[in-house]
Amino acid sequence: MKKAALLALSCLVALVPGPVSAWWDEGHMQIAYLAYKRLDPAIKDKIDGLLRLNPDYQVWTCGAQDEASRRTYAFVHAATWADDIKTKSEYREDRITDPTAGQNVAYDKLKHSYWHYEAILFSPDGTTLPAPDPVDAAKMAKIMIATLPATSGASDQLRSYDLIWLLHLVGDLHQPLHAIARYTAELPHGDRGGNAEMVVPATGETIALHAYWDRLFGGYSSVFGAIFDADDRGGLGSVAVDADAEKVLDPDRWAQESFEAAKSFAYAQPVGHGSAAVQLTRDYETNARNRAALAAARLARLLDTALR
Repeated sequence: MKKAALLALSCLVALVPGPVSAWWDEGHMQIAYLAYKRLDPAIKDKIDGLLRLNPDYQVWTCGAQDEASRRTYAFVHAATWADDIKTKSEYREDRITDPTAGQNVAYDKLKHSYWHYEAILFSPDGTTLPAPDPVDAAKMAKIMIATLPATSGASDQLRSYDLIWLLHLVGDLHQPLHAIARYTAELPHGDRGGNAEMVVPATGETIALHAYWDRLFGGYSSVFGAIFDADDRGGLGSVAVDADAEKVLDPDRWAQESFEAAKSFAYAQPVGHGSAAVQLTRDYETNARNRAALAAARLARLLDTALR
């Protein structure tokens, strides 16, 4: 009874929300779930072996009723781990200017918050742009993809770490506002991917543009909830993916696509060039479902290619 009570408590703790990030928990888990459904059983076996090396594996599988659901839950929940460590006391903050910023070290107890985005610099009015970041999501994703094959020579601990980061980074790189930093005369120091612009959606609240896009798939959720929403009629699982686009496995291409989507849609009118809150219109483009569905298809293809 005591063991069961402790397990139940750990499941509840696992659902406590952490800081906001791309797609929030629901979006990342839906992307992971749709990718998992595409994988062959042999690939799933290899993945589960690597996921077990993460100390949160037992937490990820809370609520699973059988072996198949346990493996699914672990994969889906693992997609949020790169955000979860932001609130873990044993992980410490580090900076993009640190000598270790671009190093790929298994479970190094660093949060690497700057790994979550590639800030492609952009100014619609000629505002001076700073130097680009030396480390970003696309650069790290390419390094991690290279370690995944068993023939890479990397330790299983590092392959586990990189797999779990990639479950998250593929989603991040498909969120338009994780691939851009806009500089304007009103915001000469940059808008931090839409975090400096405020918008008022139909709900009447005032929120950051970045957060508005992040929550398009919902907020914080259980694994079961994310799976249900993805499979629900009209859910993310119903979004068709272009077969040719699915084959693109270059993180630089993903980031460039998201950058263009941000310019075309996320910053479209009525969003202005400054920090003043603007009321969103009914015509404002809010549907990024195709980017998330494409992320799921590409994630599955990437894992299938690297682990076969």
